[in-house]
Amino acid sequence: MTVPGIGVVTALTYRHTIDDPTRFQNAAKVGAYLGLTPRRKQSGEMDVTGKISRWGDRLLRAYLFEAASVLLHRTKRWCSLKAWGLRLAKRSGMKKAQVAVARKLAIILHCIWVDGTEFEWGKQPA
Repeated sequence: MTVPGIGVVTALTYRHTIDDPTRFQNAAKVGAYLGLTPRRKQSGEMDVTGKISRWGDRLLRAYLFEAASVLLHRTKRWCSLKAWGLRLAKRSGMKKAQVAVARKLAIILHCIWVDGTEFEWGKQPA
């Protein structure tokens, strides 16, 4: 719960859904497990990147999306994740940025759970 935007309900839902963090080879697989990665359709020369795949737990995906929204809109303190999300929102829109930040939050939560560390806010550039 040291991660901004993550509360008690989101943390408990994450822990219940993932259950055993060692079953993933790396943290990047968690985003795909929760359905937060883009769906791809490839055939010959055609390569289409679509919307998110929406596999996995629907409730946790909604909670992570809400946590990303809180991080981008409500959190006053500067962090590198928020800065990255806001730069992405300028390029591709707020909804896509929230999904991308939600995926990164899932990866960060997995790393924190495995390593036993805390969230690093980062240093604000001068």
